[in-house]
Amino acid sequence: MVLRLNINRIELATRDWICKVQIVEIGRPRESPDKKCRFQNLILEDEELISVFYNSYFQECQIKAVMYADEIEQYADKLKLMNTYLISTAKVKVSPTSYGKPIHKFYWVLDKETVIEHIKPSNELEKPLPPPTKLDITTFDRIPHMMVDSAAEIDILAIVLRCGPYAGRSHQKCREITICDNQKNQFLLTLWEDFGEIEGNEIEAKMATEVDLIVILGRSIGISTYQAMCYTRLSLKIRFNSTIRVDPNYPQAVELINWAKENKAMLLSRASEKTSTSSSARPMVVTPDGQQVISIAEMSSSASMGLFYVEAEMDISDEFQEFCVIECSGCKQKKHTKDRKDFECPKCNRKTTLVPRCIFQIDLIDSTATTTTSISGELGEKLLSMTAEDIFDITCFKRQSLSVNHVHEMLSNKLFQIQLRKSSWGSSNNTHATLSILSYMEKEHTPHSTTDRNSKKIRPLEISEVEVMATTTTAGSSNAMPKFEPPTPTKKV
Repeated sequence: MVLRLNINRIELATRDWICKVQIVEIGRPRESPDKKCRFQNLILEDEELISVFYNSYFQECQIKAVMYADEIEQYADKLKLMNTYLISTAKVKVSPTSYGKPIHKFYWVLDKETVIEHIKPSNELEKPLPPPTKLDITTFDRIPHMMVDSAAEIDILAIVLRCGPYAGRSHQKCREITICDNQKNQFLLTLWEDFGEIEGNEIEAKMATEVDLIVILGRSIGISTYQAMCYTRLSLKIRFNSTIRVDPNYPQAVELINWAKENKAMLLSRASEKTSTSSSARPMVVTPDGQQVISIAEMSSSASMGLFYVEAEMDISDEFQEFCVIECSGCKQKKHTKDRKDFECPKCNRKTTLVPRCIFQIDLIDSTATTTTSISGELGEKLLSMTAEDIFDITCFKRQSLSVNHVHEMLSNKLFQIQLRKSSWGSSNNTHATLSILSYMEKEHTPHSTTDRNSKKIRPLEISEVEVMATTTTAGSSNAMPKFEPPTPTKKV
């Protein structure tokens, strides 16, 4: 007996089911990261979401479907956006988390064995589902409060103000577009590689021919940081499984398009003509206002874990470090190898590829002490002005040292407000604390007197340590501020 079920009732062990769905998003055919297969993503929505709407329902009433290779052409003329279908015998699989947070814990594979019946408007027995009217979008004012290092993926609805050129190196090209909402909040949206070429060209062409501003719907968009001028901004980026649709026909989109028409002159005046990375609007900075800023010495001696904010200079003293690691593209586990060939990952339990990730150590210096932290991912790439692929090519493939002279010049005599995460890890005898940078922004008014770059570094603290040895300076009055003088780590050669 075939069971008529909604998406939330269909699991790995479910057999003989049929589901009525509407296609609400169709991605274009793409290649996998390892270039070994072509695939196409679809987002399906069932009839329960049409009648009942809660944010939590989206994960249960929407699901991703995937087609591979020959099936893409087979279903090209049959599967259309906003059309309704009865689907059965699709393969149900567990959603991977390699490229971000999935919309559902399962996904479907549509292949030659899948039965797909198109419900036409003329069908008297089975009526098509009405066009969807609900979007689970993230408002721009919520984005700065989301963790910048999380794997969260969001859906956005935005007005496009500017479209930058498609530029960069052959294997790492991108296009940056400036977007805003109806509250005049602005963000950069980075379209990487073929997204910048295909979707970016579509946006650029529409902006050149349309009288009014255009609106885009972005699904599964990631959050990152962007270093521009004296601010560290939050920006948005297209991820591997993201989709972009121009001028969608949802009611919210139509409302936003009408608002953009009425306010076109004001919106365009707020988009800077100097560069796509700047704006006359107040930038969305990462570090929240009103947070307590403490000294490096206080933070280092504190036994508590969590987020801290410091004001300090930054410097890369170890120029001979590797600046990148190789990790599994699935579980992100670090691998002690420089060979990027495919391998069987015991944690992922599947064959996967190795990818480089930017990560390196950087010193933070204030008037009380110096400490070493780690900076990684896109935040590190922005600071070095190069991608992890570029770093791997120089340090591992060409076996050359990475030049950071431009970073020294950029950081020289500048004071930054830095958001840090202090976490712990355990060894056989002790528990140690480590620091990692989550965000930073340059202080607008740098003090005239710079901090002492010859300050000694603080060794990694144990959780049990709550006191730090201090010695007063030999010169000056006996009431002078104490200086911390733990051992200085040896520089790697």
